Amino acid sequence: MMKLNVNKIVTLAFALFITAVGFAQKDFQGQAFYMSKTSMDMSRFGGGQMSEQQKAQMANRMKSLLEKTYILTFNQTESMYKEEEALAAPTQGGNGGRGFGGSLSAANGPQYKNVKDNAYLQENELMGKAFLVKDELKPIEWKMDGATKQIGKYTVYKATAEVDAPAASALQFGRRGGGRNQAAAGEEEKPAAPEKITVTAWYTMQVPVNQGPGKYWGLPGLILELHEGNTTLLCTKLVLNSEKPEKIKVPSKGKKVTQAEYEKITADKMKEMAEQFGGRGGRGGGGRR
Repeated sequence: MMKLNVNKIVTLAFALFITAVGFAQKDFQGQAFYMSKTSMDMSRFGGGQMSEQQKAQMANRMKSLLEKTYILTFNQTESMYKEEEALAAPTQGGNGGRGFGGSLSAANGPQYKNVKDNAYLQENELMGKAFLVKDELKPIEWKMDGATKQIGKYTVYKATAEVDAPAASALQFGRRGGGRNQAAAGEEEKPAAPEKITVTAWYTMQVPVNQGPGKYWGLPGLILELHEGNTTLLCTKLVLNSEKPEKIKVPSKGKKVTQAEYEKITADKMKEMAEQFGGRGGRGGGGRR
């Protein structure tokens, strides 16, 4: 037990040293390219009546939604995380069919973080309407256990955290706590969506910025690999201190809302769509008011 504590202290001290050296490099900047993969239980489709061939065809059609490439552009205080445009799936219905998997792969628009000003901004489009999510950058309580491994030439360290489950989980489980109401109405009970999930990050102190993909940050080094629910992100390429660095432009388009307000709007729209298309059992517009 004492050995583990000593390792943690040594790791933290080394992290702080490396980070301090990095911050001394005033113009330190770079780009990280991530491959995102989201797994999905195909048995949830077709009422469990789909054949293996049908499941394979469905999985192939959804590949562009479940496998994406993202770019994180960063400097000492700011970062911008967005889907690589060349690989973006064609959009339909305003929101591009996004929403499957976790929040990492469901980001509609660019996500901006400023760790100095504690600011978070994201441009989203929902059913043809533009929103600018503007909120404080939420701290993450990371726990380190001293585990390490190699990702390419980089030594990475393990950190875990309990975070709020992505709002998109409602697509897979139904609204939080909704199972009881369905059972009372004589419908098949759905498992309630989880309130919290465990996220695992692998970060390197060889890239001394406390940034990462999506909403994740706050570690003494860049996050190169991250597991959130059924989504995995892996950094496949790093470009550091380019002679012509990519500029980070602060998002500004759309109606300003907080993260909580946007999640409520999204949940209401999902409920509205479910009612419009008959909800469960295809009751032909059941639930209309």
